[in-house]
Amino acid sequence: MNLDLAYRSFVLEVAGNPQVERLIRTRARGLVRRYVAGETLEEALRAAESLEKEGIHAILDLLGEMVRTEEEARGFQRGLLELVWALAEKPWPRYVSLKLTQLGLDLSEALALSLLREVLREAEPRGVFVRLDMEDSPRVEATLRIYKALREEGFSQVGIVLQSYLYRTEKDLLDLLPYRPNLRLVKGAYREPQEVAFQDKRLIDAEYLHLGKLALREGLYVAFATHDPRMIREVRRYTEAMGIPRERFEFQFLYGVRPEEQKRLAQEGYVVRAYVPYGTHWYPYLTRRIAERPENLFLVLRSLLGG
Repeated sequence: MNLDLAYRSFVLEVAGNPQVERLIRTRARGLVRRYVAGETLEEALRAAESLEKEGIHAILDLLGEMVRTEEEARGFQRGLLELVWALAEKPWPRYVSLKLTQLGLDLSEALALSLLREVLREAEPRGVFVRLDMEDSPRVEATLRIYKALREEGFSQVGIVLQSYLYRTEKDLLDLLPYRPNLRLVKGAYREPQEVAFQDKRLIDAEYLHLGKLALREGLYVAFATHDPRMIREVRRYTEAMGIPRERFEFQFLYGVRPEEQKRLAQEGYVVRAYVPYGTHWYPYLTRRIAERPENLFLVLRSLLGG
């Protein structure tokens, strides 16, 4: 395992300690606000409006995952419906991202499908696009099944995510081609064993570019979700060399990460979106952000020490 992945595994393991979680929740609020727009829908919409003024579109994400009861799942569904209805009143592009485990996937695949179907019935007539986030490897198969079922039911404004660090992803991409998916491509942020995922960053990067180019060659719309300057440069070079118009792809960033690069790409005429998370269930999301970049760990330590 290389140093990047060793660091990520270490951070995710430590972050799972309940005492560490309590400490971060009470002492690292400043860092939270760097990556999370706020705890309320109103705060998230204000953050989205500020991004729109910079030419950057927002992806609104009500944080939450791995619920334990149907009541919790239905509570998140209500929150998602409120988000859809609020976005319908906005003049800018309307885009929602969600996790199926917040709609009860771990309780019942049928429950998650039913609750999501109700969300889509409200979203599609209002011009709200819904992206199904991909979670850790044990949940990939069920997520793909639900996506395919919804597309077969006629829903068109729903997209999927694939992760380049999983060995299975190229096969999943080929299996999805008949559905002509709107695809978000990510490297992957979960702690995965070597039995299912590449452990070498160089291989993950190479697979990311391979999958992205394959998807573009197959005529799919691709959202390249990456902060890596080398990945962005290569996507720009490849699309220009192949004559792929900018209407066929976009760049996606996380809220609070490389904001100047987001603005620069938008000013150059690329479609740019920022993933804007909000809500009270921010801890799992924040730990994945800390695990992605060592400098984030230093920010956490400084917050804990009162610096």
